[in-house]
Amino acid sequence: MKDYYSLSEVADLLGKSKETLRRWDNNGKLTAVREPMSNYRIYRKEQLKMFDELDFLFNSKENGNRVEPDHNYSVIELFAGAGGLGIGLEQAGLKCVALNEIDHWAAQTLRQNRPHWNVIEEDIKNVSFQSLKGKIDVVTGGFPCQAFSYAGKKLGLEDARGTLFYEFARVVDETKPLICVGENVRGLLNHDDGRTLEGMKSILNEIGYKPIDPRILKAIFYNVPQKRERLILAGIRKDINIDFNFPKPYKKLFTLKDALKSGDLYSTDVPESDGTYYPKRKREILDKVPPGGYWRDLPLNLQKEYMQKSFYLGGGKTGMARRMNWDEPSLTLTCSPAQKQTERCHPDETRPFTVREYARIQTFPDEWKFAGSISNQYKQIGNAVPVNLGKEIGYSIVRFLNEVYKAYNLEENIIDPNQMALSLK
Repeated sequence: MKDYYSLSEVADLLGKSKETLRRWDNNGKLTAVREPMSNYRIYRKEQLKMFDELDFLFNSKENGNRVEPDHNYSVIELFAGAGGLGIGLEQAGLKCVALNEIDHWAAQTLRQNRPHWNVIEEDIKNVSFQSLKGKIDVVTGGFPCQAFSYAGKKLGLEDARGTLFYEFARVVDETKPLICVGENVRGLLNHDDGRTLEGMKSILNEIGYKPIDPRILKAIFYNVPQKRERLILAGIRKDINIDFNFPKPYKKLFTLKDALKSGDLYSTDVPESDGTYYPKRKREILDKVPPGGYWRDLPLNLQKEYMQKSFYLGGGKTGMARRMNWDEPSLTLTCSPAQKQTERCHPDETRPFTVREYARIQTFPDEWKFAGSISNQYKQIGNAVPVNLGKEIGYSIVRFLNEVYKAYNLEENIIDPNQMALSLK
């Protein structure tokens, strides 16, 4: 294990900005040392012992989260998208018996890669899962973040009508799984000053589930070469007295080079594929941005030309004219690889990432093909849960279910997805 960490790496480990770490360095809270050749700020590993959340860096053993399922465990996945979470759960040993997705091309992606999956291409509001009550172990779903209308101090299921979290909770209530696991963007944590998340927990409690304190999982600690964060909200059925534990982070961090070149993460270089392009003038400007750089690395006249009115506004706007670096994880991918506010330019070539490069950064298998137009494929990949993060979450679910089945002497449900009697409401 390495003895020194860069400013960027420590910022990722702590979930702080580089500016915060520079301020800590200046005021003595966490003093950096200078790398002799470059004069960059770096930190000795021993300095990081002061942070309890970085204890995993000092554990002598790293056994990983892998665990084998003792039974066939069934999952319903809602808002399944292009299958990032679904593949991860499958790799962890869980059986997806139904996946709901309203977007046609995302549903087509699921069908063409997994013909045996029961893909329900329908508005979730129109689908009833009541026939599966008591037969499902897990309900998962990446419901969008939407505010609720509050009625009284406690929020109930009916108060959330019209939101997609209501539909998630309704399916949980209809099927009564042992555990439900929802995922969302980090912003949910403080959405409406935290009231939205408290409302969701209140609803889970009302329908018979003990909500677990939500956790922000940083994908870079779960074998994903990308600085992506997901909020995980889980609920355990109240008659189950078994704890659910989130996956433990890994010490090794993968970089963009690990994603696109052969190595520990992938055995081959990224396959060639189609992608979008920059307009001529934008390409000429981005040609002058070095790896790891952004608009402030341009000559002043080009800064003003590229940034236009934004040049005179406050804020760092570090995503603009941003070129990635081989030796760091990618920044979070968006639904479009060439959005001006969140640029993700290839480290060497002046172009956006291709579809297969996008998929690699999200840890999709190379054989997983995406349906629809190029722009639609980017959207599907950008919206996905990274596959490797989904797998680690899956291992936590499997470990929980193994303990539940053993403690309560449960018998597994055998469900044929092709004979499921789901009904439209």
